[in-house]
Amino acid sequence: MPRARHLPPHLPQTAFLLVIGLVGAGLAEALGLPLPFLLGPLLATAPVAIFASARLPRGYSFPTDVRVPFIALIGAVIGAQVTPELVASLHDLLPSLAAIVAFVFLAQGLNYVLFRYIGGYDAPTAFYSGAPGGLIESIAMGEASGADQPTLIAQQFLRIIFVITLVPMGLSLWLGYPVGSAGGLSFNTVPVTPVMYPQAAVILGLGLVAGRALRLPAWQLTGALLVSAGFALLGAPLALPNWMVLLAQLVVGTSLGMRFAGLKLRTLRRSLWLSLVSITLMLALGAALAALLVAPTEQPFKTLFITFAPGGVNEMALVALSLEANPAFVTLHHIFRIIITVLLLGVVSKRVFKVD
Repeated sequence: MPRARHLPPHLPQTAFLLVIGLVGAGLAEALGLPLPFLLGPLLATAPVAIFASARLPRGYSFPTDVRVPFIALIGAVIGAQVTPELVASLHDLLPSLAAIVAFVFLAQGLNYVLFRYIGGYDAPTAFYSGAPGGLIESIAMGEASGADQPTLIAQQFLRIIFVITLVPMGLSLWLGYPVGSAGGLSFNTVPVTPVMYPQAAVILGLGLVAGRALRLPAWQLTGALLVSAGFALLGAPLALPNWMVLLAQLVVGTSLGMRFAGLKLRTLRRSLWLSLVSITLMLALGAALAALLVAPTEQPFKTLFITFAPGGVNEMALVALSLEANPAFVTLHHIFRIIITVLLLGVVSKRVFKVD
């Protein structure tokens, strides 16, 4: 008798969470929130993770195999924005890249003082909680250095979630219209044709393999970004229907919301107000540096401000795409921010916390 074929593990639960995320996206769009297909699912699934995670299978986490292809899709869309003109202007990026280095060191220092002396965290927890980038790396190095894991995880995820929530909302108020899909913006610069679907499959496949093999920062996104950029520079830029980008936002937003699973309310309460203070300090620092760079870089303030906002690469790339704010320029600087942050964490881990 043939064996019954089973569905992949936890597929029904994951599908149900995506439905909850879709409902959240619809409500967010009806309310005119920025990036409704990213923030709506996040806000809809976070309460499920905090209050109802016991109803999910033991040890459940949002499947990586579901999330990764959609992150690569975002990278491919960004890579299509790379033009010969952008490449020719790389030598003009030295002022903004130098400012990113200054931002990382200043933000790390301010956050350490905040978490150590106001939040009362021990030194390792304060240091790694204050990292303005390198989510996975900061958590891994923090664990090896003896940092309190629930607190560190909460602070790092709240950093990303607050940035991708507050920055689009603030920009929407400043610009006078909602950013993201609620604003009706298109992510394409060229028409969509049937040949682009197999082209997208090739780009995603090559990008994921290359990103992992080369150990690129944020490899799920950057591998496909580089491959897609290569196609664009060769005269074959990728274009995909907007519904695919919105679907990517839905998946990423739902998976971010589920990161709060198992978090205790006491830890969450303290982490919330400390994170709000930290984000305010970092955004103020980023705004000051952005204002200084408008003239030398000839970039709009909104583009530079997004460049310094310390959210996740994937999420800030979506914000840049939604605002048509030179997403390739923004993504390049966020990747550089992560590299500098991880290098700083590595040096301090070895020399201060004596991690091998």
